[in-house]
Amino acid sequence: MRPNRFAVALMFLPLFVAGAHAQQSSLLVTQKGDTSLAIVDPVAGKVIASVPEGGVTGHEVIASPDGHFAYVPIYGNSGVGKPGTDGTSLVVIDIAAQKVSGSLDFGHGIRPHMPIFGPTDGLLYVTTELDHTISLIDPKTLKIVGTIPTGQPESHMLALSHDGKRGYTANVGPGTVSVLDIAARKTLTIIPISSNTQRIAISPDDHWVFTADQAKPRLVVIDTTTNKVSKSIPLEGLAYGTAPTPDGHFLIAAIPDKNKVAIVDLQTMQATQSIPVCGSPQEVLVRPDGKTAYVSCTGSSQVAEIDIASWKVARLISTGKGTDGLAWAHGR
Repeated sequence: MRPNRFAVALMFLPLFVAGAHAQQSSLLVTQKGDTSLAIVDPVAGKVIASVPEGGVTGHEVIASPDGHFAYVPIYGNSGVGKPGTDGTSLVVIDIAAQKVSGSLDFGHGIRPHMPIFGPTDGLLYVTTELDHTISLIDPKTLKIVGTIPTGQPESHMLALSHDGKRGYTANVGPGTVSVLDIAARKTLTIIPISSNTQRIAISPDDHWVFTADQAKPRLVVIDTTTNKVSKSIPLEGLAYGTAPTPDGHFLIAAIPDKNKVAIVDLQTMQATQSIPVCGSPQEVLVRPDGKTAYVSCTGSSQVAEIDIASWKVARLISTGKGTDGLAWAHGR
């Protein structure tokens, strides 16, 4: 009987392997220079597929809550506020099938940029810069079901509160942050920050919003209870993307011109150390388990993987030309 049992085990082994692979989470990385989306095996630290987007070009990406699809707005061939093409679409990529499975046409040049899922309503929120709005999309039908005015041009990035009630946009050229009432679909107030600001993040307790001043080496901190600037955090260089750890203890900030990230202690609101990563770090993503942070580096076309317990770079992952936006796709 032993040979038969062994044969049966061998017969089902491929199914077990396939099942395990299907459950694995993925790191998603936009490859601006390759106009594609990289799907990275986070265990092996390797790109397992580069999926052509069919447009020029995606800067940011988000995964559906079930980890099945990736949503990539096609922004255009320029930077925010600069001359260039005006993207008109958003593409949907089936992560398991490694191909585009759908798209949405906004109907005109709109430079769609930052996608994020609403935490309570299941809608997809996308910054639509040239219309000075956030577009609300039903991900099942790929239909626009509403918009929220930001009251400012160049609303490039978006953060949502964890209760889904408030939104915050970083308005680059105006150097402001718009506070949005999500349910009422209106702008509540506009907060002056600087002559130019970039990127935005919110603390896990929804008390603080952080944006990076592009005129001074500092992070500006907004108190969400008053919707006013509360303080600033000095840094060794101009910051860019930021992300908090899930426990609310730290904020990780990319410093592109130093090829480093700064570690900010949110209990003291001070940068306590900096870590060399790779060329021109842009965006920071903290894995949901809080053990690992990923930092995209456009200058070196890599992602730095940081062990949060030791604050050491565990490895550098080669991810393609123009590495930028990051997202985590949960395993299924």
